[in-house]
Amino acid sequence: MRWGRPVAPGRRGAYVSGMREPAPATTPEPTAAGAWVPDILDGFEQRTLELGPDFEGEVVATLVRRRRDVPPPDDAGIDLLYVHGWTDYFFQTHLADFWEGLGVRFHALDLRKYGRSLRPHHTPGFVTSLRTYDEDVEAALTVIGHGAGGGTGRRLVLMGHSTGGLVLSLWAHHRPGRADALVLNSPWLEFQTRKVGRLVLEPSIRAQAAIAPRSNLVNVDLGFYARTISSRQDGVWDIDPAWRPDDGWRITPAWLAAIFSGHERVARGLSIDVPILVLLSARSTPPVRWTDEMTRTDTVLDVVGVAARVPQLGRLSTLARIEGALHDVTLSSPEVRDDVWFETERWFRAYVPPLPPAPAPAPEPRGWRRWFAGFRSA
Repeated sequence: MRWGRPVAPGRRGAYVSGMREPAPATTPEPTAAGAWVPDILDGFEQRTLELGPDFEGEVVATLVRRRRDVPPPDDAGIDLLYVHGWTDYFFQTHLADFWEGLGVRFHALDLRKYGRSLRPHHTPGFVTSLRTYDEDVEAALTVIGHGAGGGTGRRLVLMGHSTGGLVLSLWAHHRPGRADALVLNSPWLEFQTRKVGRLVLEPSIRAQAAIAPRSNLVNVDLGFYARTISSRQDGVWDIDPAWRPDDGWRITPAWLAAIFSGHERVARGLSIDVPILVLLSARSTPPVRWTDEMTRTDTVLDVVGVAARVPQLGRLSTLARIEGALHDVTLSSPEVRDDVWFETERWFRAYVPPLPPAPAPAPEPRGWRRWFAGFRSA
């Protein structure tokens, strides 16, 4: 099956090339935890997940799903949880359309201090350890029905983009047996200057993290990636600038030190026990000055360095290099997205087959058969 660009959120199976993606509505007020309420995306709903407070005060995550009054397609018995990247949030309704077209129940998580979960008293995206996000992921999985205490009998697929891919890789490594498959969309598995760069930068970053953890480092994001995707510039995707500003967020020393720790753990090798698909652009363009190549390459990560880490994730990993793909491969041009959908569906059907339907209950015995069954049980 080939996929194009969605006409509008909430309309499944309706695709046409050349139309602009839907714009998010006005940012809503924070909602009460535990209740599903309408989301900013048409046809979706959200639920606030209460988390333990940190030194900045109240902290929440937000789970997003298709409205339950929208009839689902055929159910494959599979749930999926998607986690975004840095300076990001869930707005990719076409990604939900794709997975739901395969019979998968799609859910997305806005992590603490991102998107729907960002509050005025928060330092955007700030944590001091990537393990902090374990609480966010566990809270979401509990609502979906895949909590640590038991399951629903359904399969679970995890999908992460960029930093979200790093977070979910570490989560799956530490929790064998909890998921059934892992999809990584341009995962941030290695720093842009690779191991040598990490070793040079890490001592000074960790020193700053100890002294002034929330201070601002030099902003190296010149906005080139945002230019390729945002409809306010050269892209076609309507993105909320309050949640994803064009020039990004200033990174902090403590957060970057946490990223370095995650990269070092991947470098030592993980032991993820489920099939892994890694989707990655074929090429990178250094974000030094604007060139047209940036509309066909990854301008955020060093894809060669990331690709070298893929075999260290687990026992069974598949790497798909997509020619012409952007950093978020699902935001690439329509013809490139067709390649993304094709490779993802091919891998999915090979490694995550649908659950067989439950056997039909035996018919109730009638007449003398019912009498005989009662006689035997007496």
